[in-house]
Amino acid sequence: MNTLEAFNQALFLMINATTSTAAWQIEVARLLADYVIYLVPLMLVAIWLAGDEHQRGTAVRACCVTLLALGVNQLIGLAWQHPRPDVIGLGHTFLQHASDSSFPSDHGTVFASIALTLWSGGLRRYGMLTLLSGAAVAWARVFVGVHFPFDMVGAVAIACLAFLLVAPLWRLGGAMVTRGLIVLYRTLFAWPINRGWLSS
Repeated sequence: MNTLEAFNQALFLMINATTSTAAWQIEVARLLADYVIYLVPLMLVAIWLAGDEHQRGTAVRACCVTLLALGVNQLIGLAWQHPRPDVIGLGHTFLQHASDSSFPSDHGTVFASIALTLWSGGLRRYGMLTLLSGAAVAWARVFVGVHFPFDMVGAVAIACLAFLLVAPLWRLGGAMVTRGLIVLYRTLFAWPINRGWLSS
């Protein structure tokens, strides 16, 4: 075992819950690990419905960065299988999960991609909210034993890579994509928009 992996496992054992951990702490961590991620699409929808063209474009860009980053994760998982802690019998697991590659974390990648894009796009409150939520989820998923700490570090690195890859493409066609989606939105939701139930 190399030094980096040994450090990764030692750090995992420092964070991971044990059989003596209070049940309420494990339950809170399980809720964070499983359900907080659903706030991300709700937040992006809220930005779209209440935002101007720039804010809507930032939300669309965040989606593009996230999808690319998740695609990179899939390629990494195919090329290199890093076992989850329970697969190698390390620590304690309190959340059921498929025995696929642990590195990098898809949950961590989603939060990091969205937070980075929103922050860089000037939506700093949303970006900070996503960052703090993502940090809580990252801790929780290590705490309940389904990820290593370095899985979360890798997620941030992949998110940064995806952001950099999308940036030049977004400069070329981002505005056009956003305007096209706005036209589609106004067409599909013309009835509630005309009645003032949704912003145009």
